[in-house]
This record gives sequence, structure tokens and C-alpha cells, in this order.
Amino acid sequence: MSRSVWKGPFYEEYLLKKAEDVRNSGKINAVIKIWTRRSTILPEFVGLTFGVYNGKKFIPVSVNESMVGHKFGEFSPTRIFNSHSAERKTDAKFTGTPSTATTSPGSPPSSSASPPPTAGTDKTKASPTSTKEKEKK
Repeated sequence: MSRSVWKGPFYEEYLLKKAEDVRNSGKINAVIKIWTRRSTILPEFVGLTFGVYNGKKFIPVSVNESMVGHKFGEFSPTRIFNSHSAERKTDAKFTGTPSTATTSPGSPPSSSASPPPTAGTDKTKASPTSTKEKEKK
């Protein structure tokens, strides 16, 4: 749910004071360390760099105009996304076991491997008339 308009954006008061101090000192490249991820980014913060704490370290966030209205925590992820490789997952899904192919994906198939069957031209199945004819003979 979004915040009510008549209440205004939530921000910590000390952030405005720190931003003003940095602008007055002339050190615009200085990183302002903050622990509040819940504060809204205000137009006064554009052009400054904040070090947002993610629970382990400070992530530098350079504020630009497109970030205004968002929260500081949106730009400092707290979790690392680890996924399994797609190749092993798809192999296990279709065959039930990992792939045992010895050739690389871009190389041509070896001569010992048979080519994959094409759709509609399966020659292993005989037509019903041909099997009946063989039984008669």
C-alpha cells in the first residue's frame, strides 16, 4: 500500500541535515553513510552519494532524478540470488539424469552417434498393410 498524500513522504530528519552539510562543505563526492533503508529519496538528495547499509556492508548509491520517490532500501539488496545452472536443470527434467554427451554444443555430432529422427518420417514403424502381407507369406 502506498502512503497517503496528505501525510507526505517518510524520511529521517537527520538525512536532510547531512545532505545540507555535504552540499555546504563542497564535498559533493563524499559518501554519506546511512542505516535507514526505509527513508524516501527526496529531490534534495539528487547528485549526492549515499552508502546504504545492507546488513553486511555499505552499498554506494548515487542518487539521480529517476530515484526520487523510491526508498533507499530498493537500491541496496540484502540477499544474494544463487541459482542452479540451467543446463543441469533442463537435462534432469527431460532425461532424469545429467547429460553424458562428450561433444561440445557447437561441434558437429560424431559418426558413431545416430542422427535424431525427423518429424513425420519415422521408418522404424511399418505400415499396417505391410505387416499383414508379411504374416500371409
